[in-house]
Amino acid sequence: MNKIPSLCEWHCVVPMPAYYMNMNPYVNPYGSFQPMYNMMPNLYGANMQMYNMAPNPYWFDNKSPYKKRAVIRIMDYGPNYFVINIGDVTDQNNTFRTAIWTGGHLQVTVMSINVGDDIGLEVHNNGDQFIIIEEGEALVRMGDTEDNLDFQRRASDDDAIMIPAGKWHNIINVGNKPLKVYVIYGPPQHPLGTVHQTKADAQAAESRYRY
Repeated sequence: MNKIPSLCEWHCVVPMPAYYMNMNPYVNPYGSFQPMYNMMPNLYGANMQMYNMAPNPYWFDNKSPYKKRAVIRIMDYGPNYFVINIGDVTDQNNTFRTAIWTGGHLQVTVMSINVGDDIGLEVHNNGDQFIIIEEGEALVRMGDTEDNLDFQRRASDDDAIMIPAGKWHNIINVGNKPLKVYVIYGPPQHPLGTVHQTKADAQAAESRYRY
């Protein structure tokens, strides 16, 4: 009766494919080792797994394309056509305020409020305001006059805050990390291309240009 060769004997007789020898036969343009048959993209940027050869273009670092999101250039793209992941840009922003889109009737800004600090008590008489908290803990205060902020609510991740025109308001960071928010004004509240690195910069600009 014919004997079936063992795996060891097959190793000695039949040349093993490259991927059996811990080598990937497919060229990886990013230079890192890929496991066997990892030929499909990982759409969520997670760890390398089988069938995930191609990288997600939105994730990279110096060693691997699967560690962190691509860095977004934060600037005012208005009034041109524009699409962006607003959560990503809000997370990455470290300025007190930066406008990312300013049009004729609408403006979007991103803000980062330091621990224990606030946006500042203010009122916008000519337009409504919409704020989304991307990350952090906030105390929201609003009222008809600056001395009577009778509306108070706690807010956190993914909460939305609607501020009617003519209402005094303030957003205070009561958490233990920077408060990351994006703000929509209608109509625009700040000049095209506004960047306020700090709260002091914002206060100086508002005093100078009286907006």
